[in-house]
Amino acid sequence: MNETPVIAVRDLTKTYAVGEIEVRALRGISLEIPRGQFVALTGPSGSGKSTFMHLAGCLDRPTSGMYVLNGRDVSRLSKRDLSLVRNHEIGFVFQGFNLLPRTSAIENVELPMLYGKPVPAKERRRRAAEALEQVGLGSRLDHHPNQLSGGQQQRVAIARALVNKPSLLLADEPTGNLDSRTSIEVMGIFQRLNQEQGITVLLITHEMDIAEYGTRIVAFRDGQVVTDRPVREQRIAEDELLAWDSLRAERADDDPTTQPSAGPA
Repeated sequence: MNETPVIAVRDLTKTYAVGEIEVRALRGISLEIPRGQFVALTGPSGSGKSTFMHLAGCLDRPTSGMYVLNGRDVSRLSKRDLSLVRNHEIGFVFQGFNLLPRTSAIENVELPMLYGKPVPAKERRRRAAEALEQVGLGSRLDHHPNQLSGGQQQRVAIARALVNKPSLLLADEPTGNLDSRTSIEVMGIFQRLNQEQGITVLLITHEMDIAEYGTRIVAFRDGQVVTDRPVREQRIAEDELLAWDSLRAERADDDPTTQPSAGPA
């Protein structure tokens, strides 16, 4: 078993210059995330959690300190090398989906394979279709974003994040634009990926109820870690969906005019 943590940071700092003022977004973060954990990073606006996500995702470089990703120090890599790390080792899921509107679901998922080492077209399509199947969209490969619900668009975004088989999945407020039931469905996908495939998940959220789908909660405030604890009673999305549907069925029995839901979110 490989005991090297996926993420290991030591004394990580990030300072931004805003005019003549220095803003210390991160103030000496030290943290390890072992392979296979599902970590929720929480904190109020301005706590530094988004800055940490940008560094963890190799979208930016720290002012000082060390960041080791899968045993490799990426703190001082060039922009080109960082882009290769992002493409092959990290999958990103954002609140806003970030899908190309005039491109089908399968073509959106193929996009990460167009960068870096070339992947033949037939293999790209096979892997993209497989990723969409994993998130329950195997029957909607050729649908465009405007033909999909918000939950389905987020599933496409998750499939796109998975297609290069990353060791780390970074999700930044992935349920922010979704309704309650669809949020549970999306968190269920993250839980399955974590439990069945061993993908390490780092979830950024300000909602404590969403954080409780993870196995560990790390709270930031003023650029520092203030708490780091296991989740004592993890929410299980699959169980919650069963309870949700059971309650809906009971209400439908009580009210014959109630119509069933028209398909998956």
